[in-house]
Parts: sequence; C-alpha cells; structure tokens
Amino acid sequence: MTDTDSPAPDRPGLDGAALTAALADSGLWRSVEVVEQVGSTNAALVAAAAADAPEGTVLVAEHQAAGRGRLDRVWTSPPRAGLTVSLLLRPDVPAARRAWLSLLTGVALAEAVSTAAGVRASLKWPNDLLAPDGAKLAGILAESSGRAVVVGVGLNVSTTADELPDTGTSLALVRGVAPEGASGAGVDRAAVLLAFLRAFERRYLRWVQVLGDPVSSGLAADYLAWCSTVGTRVTVTLPDGSTLEGVAEAVDWDGRLVVRGPAGPVELAAGDVRHVRRASRP
Repeated sequence: MTDTDSPAPDRPGLDGAALTAALADSGLWRSVEVVEQVGSTNAALVAAAAADAPEGTVLVAEHQAAGRGRLDRVWTSPPRAGLTVSLLLRPDVPAARRAWLSLLTGVALAEAVSTAAGVRASLKWPNDLLAPDGAKLAGILAESSGRAVVVGVGLNVSTTADELPDTGTSLALVRGVAPEGASGAGVDRAAVLLAFLRAFERRYLRWVQVLGDPVSSGLAADYLAWCSTVGTRVTVTLPDGSTLEGVAEAVDWDGRLVVRGPAGPVELAAGDVRHVRRASRP
C-alpha cells in the first residue's frame, strides 16, 4: 500500500460535557452542545433565540450540511476537520454598535489561534481570518434575531490541501503539521475552541458594560492591531457590481470601513459590499 493509499488518522471528536465543565467559572457561557451534524449552527440558534433560549448558549457541529457565510456563500468542511460554532448573544447596546460583534469575534479568534495553535493570523474587514500568506482560515457570520444576535464561526483546523478551495488554508497546513493528503493531527480543536470562547467572553463583557463603545472598551485599538485591511489600497465591489477604489483609512464607531476614494471618504457597512480586495496597483 502506498502512502497516498494509507487511511488518514482519525479526527477526534469534541466532548460537549468536558467543554462545558471547563467553562464552569464563566460569567457568560451557559452550555456547550456538540452535535454530529446539523444543517446550519446559525440557523439552529436563530430558532433557539426565537424560543427564548438564554444568552451564552453555544452550539458546535462536527459537520454542517448547509453551512453558509456572508451573502449566503457556501461554507463546507469535512466532518471534524474544523471548528463550526455559533454563539447566542443578547447584547444590551445601541443597534448601531452591533456591527462590532463580528469584529470582536475576529479579534477573539485571532488571539485564540495565536495562543492555542501558534499561528499569527490577521483580520480582513469585515469577517475573514487570514493566514500570513493571505489565504482564508476562517469566516464569521452575525445574524440578528429580534434583540438577539447569533454569531457563527467556521475555522479550518486540520483540513488538508485537497479538501480546501484554492483561496483557503488551515491551521495545520500553516503550522506545517499537515503534509498534503494527511489529516493534520497536531492541532487541538478543543484547546482552540476554549481559547476562543474565553477571549470572546472577556472582550464581550467589557464591550457590553460600556454600551458597545469600541473605544473605551479597547476593542477598536485591538481590532486595528490585528486588521490587515486598514492602511491598504483596496478595491470594493458594491452590490450593483460597480467598484470603488481607494485607501481603507479607518473603521468608524459603527464598525463601518472608511475608504477614501476619488470623491472623498465613504463609510461602508458590511451589508453595503460584496467583496473587499487589495487593489492590484500600488
């Protein structure tokens, strides 16, 4: 049997009870439920929110049959190869500040993969976590349900090169512990998930305490420290197919990207754009 014919090592599952116990001292997380398969963790928690499920409910799926990202883009991952997790939140902050939840999630995720997996990632506004070479490690999707917000994360952990799109990568591949065609054992999904939930809780509670103020909570400064979009020349594709080219100057108080184009600065909310890419010319 050749190496390419050899079966890949097993990808261990996550233990919901152990994860919940590890977060017993949490001031936010109520429970962590792990299911083998679900259509969409976000859709399941949106339904739970409508049924008055409490804030701090966490749902993790080993496999999503109908995963999706922003603008209903498809998100797929082999079973147990990544982290597919959604969080149910009920933030008591002004509605305009809720856009910062996706950015807060990105900061917590960047911190988690740095501390738990040793990968220095960056954040592409509004909802992508990128590897050092610019390939996509994770996507983030926040959806409102009345006064609740469900935030979902899809992170590639042990996904192999032949299981990924050309623009994607995984923590195992970045670390070099997953040669092409292998399952990439060596990155502990539970450790990454716990680091993410703890980092998120710390930032979220501080942010809610100051009514979503990104400056006094420290979130704005920390987001800029991780963000690879601000300070670069970008091409923004708008919903009608037109484009705006300019310099991404800042992220404003409502989480909008400020792009200085030919006619001056333009504030863009996540829902106002289809794509944000680095411009092809300097």
